[in-house]
Amino acid sequence: QLQLVESGGGLVQPGGSLRLSCVASGFILDDYAIGWFRQAPGKEREGVSCIDGPSSTHYADSVKGRFTISRDNAKNTVYLQMNNLKPEDTAIYYCARDRGYYCSGLSFWMYDHWGQGTQVTVSS
Repeated sequence: QLQLVESGGGLVQPGGSLRLSCVASGFILDDYAIGWFRQAPGKEREGVSCIDGPSSTHYADSVKGRFTISRDNAKNTVYLQMNNLKPEDTAIYYCARDRGYYCSGLSFWMYDHWGQGTQVTVSS
């Protein structure tokens, strides 16, 4: 059964860091690009970052220089390292499987399987 499971969310103060993990099962992670998205209450789902098969990366302007996406295919895991967190980063974060090997961009309709999400709250 194809599955994506996120973990690593929590409550952190502004300026703090978190590392999110996305563990994949039921398919060969090497063959797909994986994206991270987030959705805050009352807002649309927003693409955050994507990493493709050869590990090229893409970021939304709002997180460039603060977030780093990486993958460890041997562990079937994609990570999102988030540094210098801001209150506006508060959201549920989801990982998702792109339909192909290369990132289709950060549009949610290009992704075909989603995890259940993990809550990130940035507050003092």
